[in-house]
Amino acid sequence: MMLRTSASRVLDDNDREEVLALLDADPVANVFVASRVRTVGLNPGRLGGQMWGFGPRGGLVSLCYAGANLVPVNAGREAVQAFADRARKQGRRCSSIVGPATAVEQMWERLEPHWGSARAIRWAQPVMATASAPAAEPDPLVRRVKPEDFGTLLPACVAMFTEEVGVSPDNGDGGALYRSRVAELIRIGRSYARIEDGQVVFKAEIGAVTPQACQVQGVWVHPDFRGRGHAVAGMATVVEQALKYFAPLVTLYVNDYNLSARAAYRRVGFREVDTFMSVLF
Repeated sequence: MMLRTSASRVLDDNDREEVLALLDADPVANVFVASRVRTVGLNPGRLGGQMWGFGPRGGLVSLCYAGANLVPVNAGREAVQAFADRARKQGRRCSSIVGPATAVEQMWERLEPHWGSARAIRWAQPVMATASAPAAEPDPLVRRVKPEDFGTLLPACVAMFTEEVGVSPDNGDGGALYRSRVAELIRIGRSYARIEDGQVVFKAEIGAVTPQACQVQGVWVHPDFRGRGHAVAGMATVVEQALKYFAPLVTLYVNDYNLSARAAYRRVGFREVDTFMSVLF
């Protein structure tokens, strides 16, 4: 029997266990959304958006996180249609659509005629993961960032974001939300860097954590220090720390054209396990 597109609905905390069961079926692909749900639940005020479900209570098939990002989860063609219909009626509130490549591409096909052109599209972003101790020698100078390092780290974070996304995180609210997120990751011990003479040489953050997996983000080497192996050694330290303190599986995703980063991650022990796609506004 075909599920009707009208089966999509806004979920709440009564759906939490069923939502987590669906998310935990693919802990790598769903680490970001699962981390949000485990941390704050499904109440839109705490979640920072809505969680849409496809399928009746007790028979949930697919999800879509609709917050700062639009993130489809386990979404086949009918679920994509349902979520795209809801997103179209609601109007664009997100800064990106990101997730498994097939679902994101299908969703964008339905939304582009209504939302207009994207600022950028990253058609293929390999998802990489490792559950093993790093294959490369860790950098002993990469450490957890301390709160007093915030002023040193922030410019590196802004530079990374601007280089990666193509716009400054200071746009819109003047960077207040971004600064808050950087400070929060430092506070909870999930920001790592090598800092020499007041200069960030390497940095990375563990942005999402669940009992099954954690996701590394914001990997950056200062342009003056690139090509010297800092990415490999730095990531080896981050993987070592992540496996020790956060989760038994470490994951990240990277642009397909960033061949040097992909090679560095492979040297640390990461392997490609999936492909994401991002539509940026």
